[in-house]
Amino acid sequence: MEATEQLMCQPSDSFNPLITTSFQVSCILVISHIFHLVLKPLGQPGPFAQLLAGVVLGPSLLSRIQRVKDFFIQASAAKYYQFFSFVCRMLFMFSIGLETDVPYLRRNIRVVSIVAGGGSILACLFGGPFFWLLIKVFNVTKERFAFYLLTLTVLANSASPIVIRMIAETKFDTADLGRMAIYSSLVNEMSCVTIVSTLKAFSSSGRFGGAILITLVTVAVIFVNKYLSYFFNKRNRNNRFVSNKEIFVIMFLLTCLALYAEWVGYTAIFCCFLVGLMFPREGKTARTLLHKLTYSVNTFILPVYFGYTGFQLDISNIFNKLTLALTVLMILVSAGTRIVGTLAACHYLMIPWNESVILSLLLCLKGNYDLILINTNPNPNMVWAADLHDFLLTVVVLNTLIIGPVAAILLNREESSAQYPTILEILNPESELRILACVYVPRHVSGHVSLISALGGCPTAPIKPYMVHLVELPKKRKSKLMYHQLEDGDQYSDEEEYGGNDVLEINDALDAFISETKILVHQSKIVASFLTINEDVCNGAEDLRVCIIFLPFHKHQRIDGKMENSMEEIRAINQKVLRHAPCSVGIFVDRGQTGFQQPHGSQCVQNIAILFFGGPDDREALACSKRILMHSKVNLTVIRFLHKTTASRSSNSWINDASQKDEEVIMAISNIGTENEIDNAFVETFYNRYVAQGRAGFVEKYVSSGQETVAVLREIADSYSLFIVGKGGRGTCPLTSGMSDWEECPELGLVGDLLASSELDISGSILVIQRHRHSEAEGGFLDD
Repeated sequence: MEATEQLMCQPSDSFNPLITTSFQVSCILVISHIFHLVLKPLGQPGPFAQLLAGVVLGPSLLSRIQRVKDFFIQASAAKYYQFFSFVCRMLFMFSIGLETDVPYLRRNIRVVSIVAGGGSILACLFGGPFFWLLIKVFNVTKERFAFYLLTLTVLANSASPIVIRMIAETKFDTADLGRMAIYSSLVNEMSCVTIVSTLKAFSSSGRFGGAILITLVTVAVIFVNKYLSYFFNKRNRNNRFVSNKEIFVIMFLLTCLALYAEWVGYTAIFCCFLVGLMFPREGKTARTLLHKLTYSVNTFILPVYFGYTGFQLDISNIFNKLTLALTVLMILVSAGTRIVGTLAACHYLMIPWNESVILSLLLCLKGNYDLILINTNPNPNMVWAADLHDFLLTVVVLNTLIIGPVAAILLNREESSAQYPTILEILNPESELRILACVYVPRHVSGHVSLISALGGCPTAPIKPYMVHLVELPKKRKSKLMYHQLEDGDQYSDEEEYGGNDVLEINDALDAFISETKILVHQSKIVASFLTINEDVCNGAEDLRVCIIFLPFHKHQRIDGKMENSMEEIRAINQKVLRHAPCSVGIFVDRGQTGFQQPHGSQCVQNIAILFFGGPDDREALACSKRILMHSKVNLTVIRFLHKTTASRSSNSWINDASQKDEEVIMAISNIGTENEIDNAFVETFYNRYVAQGRAGFVEKYVSSGQETVAVLREIADSYSLFIVGKGGRGTCPLTSGMSDWEECPELGLVGDLLASSELDISGSILVIQRHRHSEAEGGFLDD
């Protein structure tokens, strides 16, 4: 493999190439950081600044100075640059595979493939005539098939690392548009790698055998990693992370695979991506890999890789008229075919026009696999002509430098006007539900994973849960240990030490849940003062675009079943989050010993009651129940409280139309004036869709005062393991009149506070839901 051979100082070298390579890396990081500080206020992401830094440092500008050129561009330096690029590619492709959202990709593989293939197919159709033009201009007489594959790749390929970083830095990686762009570029690039490698394998018998061996070795490494992950997780049961030695074993296997693939004559990016994609997600091994790789890849490896891409550009090579015309023509053909083809695919999929334009521009970005082919010799005895090599490289780099800023501007404009569902009431029950569960101590985990288990019980209704560990920031903290004094596997980060042993217990509980349910929970941690931690929770919920936040109650159940006040600070935080949350909020009163248990793996069926009095919060609670009732281990009953003077409306008089859609409810809400009519329309639709089909129970209770409501609640107190009720929003409701006399926790509302109090002494858990308050959430944090 060329990238790993002859890494030594040649006699003609004025400086040690290792020194020049290291200094180049440092200069790229410094210059790109300066450019990023200047361009970030203009809405330009990091990859553009890093490419620009490479261009400035390279032969286009600074390296035109003879002394700078003699220092950076030497006979042996190219080998070091190539080897460093190889290591960077290996690590970031493995990291990309490790972070890939496999459930999303599996659900949307058809849509993503159509978007990825639309522009590529059209580019390939135009690639044929353009190929014949290039072979005439550059007089390509040998290896025409390899040159044809190279031309098609330059026209049709999308650089997934650049797309991923642009999407991540504009905070679109949690939006549907961003995820579609990410996985469309991944499918596009991996398809190009597979097709080109397959055609090369069949064109040579020797290469075909090498391709088979690479496939077998890759499969072997995947299986070995599965066993190693299980073994390392079990071995480090009492540690937060696995040790550095164990991570080295995994990296050693990955490096051996990548080196073998490159030695045989293929690129290793697909192998590394596949190993990361198939790596087990649960346990300490995956957590340690993500912890160690994510920061280094995003802040060091990718910036240097993008910078080196720009460093290769020599703008002086296109100053003659013919080359300049060909460069402009090829950029127009590449971008034009990609944009038109992607727009056509998006039109077929009925994707909005503004999102289609952004997708088409993002998929025009280049600078990964196409550069690998450009810098790879077609055979060991031949190299591409210098003018042809420089021409194709210029096309790739200039294409990204021109289209990248335009795509970034449109992304920023779209981000400012992007809307996402912040309430469950308008969310399609079969679309993805995004949840943020907050925990402070390990005992909060069991209740929240039980809710996640109940909400994720149906494969057709996907769920994407996040769990954040909230840790109070100590006032003073000093670390007296140097890096070399840390124990093996420890992290040199004060933040990693916050939380004490709670972190280990929370991780173990989540690992057990993920292993049992196969529901992947994304973990994070917020370390801040409890006076302002609510701001971090709300900002995190907005960045993650979640639909509901689950908060723990400030009391916990003792061994004797009584509730005890454990952390009064939690109550103040909950009240602030309720006022300013960018989405709906649920406060969970966990009575795990006698109340709600995790449905997955349970032998008994959990009985859940929805208490519906009316109002937006109760409708939100009823909307939440649509997800829960889909679980096979849940028996859900809706108990609607009505005033005795209300004319009885039996279920037999309701239209039993199971095909009625939720969109009709939204239209009804927009057309009906009074709150009662909105409630009736929502309950009626729920009845027709779920109760009439036997998927949920429905009971009506007629009361005339708060005392009668309390009496009914006492009757059903021991019949259910979980009560779900809205916080309030009912206005002056006679059904709850007088119940505020013993109110202790107003953040739970009248009914929720009564259920959580010792007055009823119920054994079930309680989930109190508040619908998103738009006006309050937009008011900021100034009044706190």
